[in-house]
Amino acid sequence: MKAVVFDEELKLCSDMEIPKMRAEEALVKVIVCGICNTDYEITKGYMGYKGILGHEFIGIVEDVNSKDKSWINKRVAGEINNGCMVCEYCKKGLERHCPNRETLGIWHKDGCMAEYVTIPIKNLIEIPDSVSNNDAVFIEPLAAALEILEQLHIKPIDKTAVLGDGKLGLITALALNSSGLDITLIGKHQNKLDIAKKQGVKTILSENVDVKPVYDVVIEATGSVSGFETSLALVKPRGTLVLKSTIAASKEFNFAPVVINEITILGSRCGRFKPALNYIKQKKINFEPLISGIFPFDKAIEAFEKNKQKDSLKILISTEIK
Repeated sequence: MKAVVFDEELKLCSDMEIPKMRAEEALVKVIVCGICNTDYEITKGYMGYKGILGHEFIGIVEDVNSKDKSWINKRVAGEINNGCMVCEYCKKGLERHCPNRETLGIWHKDGCMAEYVTIPIKNLIEIPDSVSNNDAVFIEPLAAALEILEQLHIKPIDKTAVLGDGKLGLITALALNSSGLDITLIGKHQNKLDIAKKQGVKTILSENVDVKPVYDVVIEATGSVSGFETSLALVKPRGTLVLKSTIAASKEFNFAPVVINEITILGSRCGRFKPALNYIKQKKINFEPLISGIFPFDKAIEAFEKNKQKDSLKILISTEIK
């Protein structure tokens, strides 16, 4: 099978073996997958991962290694973390934090940028006919955005800023705004800000921001060191800074303002898929303007190059187009 592999360099391999199912796993034929900023960070050294990339996908279940065959032929997405199910975190429903977990395309588990991927059956979520593939593929980043609301109670009177107008920042701003919160999206690209503005989100160009502590909550989604520093400067004393980016960089930070201003820093990573699918089914967000390109699988490397461009948002790779 064909697969996008990172092993010191990014390459498209055409002679990979179709993965073998372990017990209680499904074999999924991938229809479409999305390139995430985490995939790009992996190519710069994040997590030290080597293998098939990708964790955002929609596909059809072709087979299962289980007595229950009901999943066969269903269109699905898949939760990306597979926990051991016996540790204290898994018993609390926090497989995302299992110390023994596998994470699809990120840690100890080959990803979905391939013609086939194996997924634990317990991680599958069926996609209803009313949801298109191009909308459904956003389920993972949308779940990551909604994770913030599971972790943190943001009051309707709180002033909240999302810093970063890339795909994660846009999706986060759109999701929280549709939840009735006071959201301002700050970014460097007017064309990207306009996508959020057309869906009711307040926006400000970065160059017009007065960098002072005026927000109760700031969500950092820039993927850059400078974005982290600006986000910290925008948080009010006793406010909360939510970190959504995975940044593969090394630099000394001045954390004195965190102590002086008693700022809470909250790391926020993966979210649950079911709440995200409910948002998508209710069409609370128009995802179409966020798609900057759909590439055939044979041009997956070109898709990664397109993903690097500053004007790009979500790049999709499809196994169904030539």
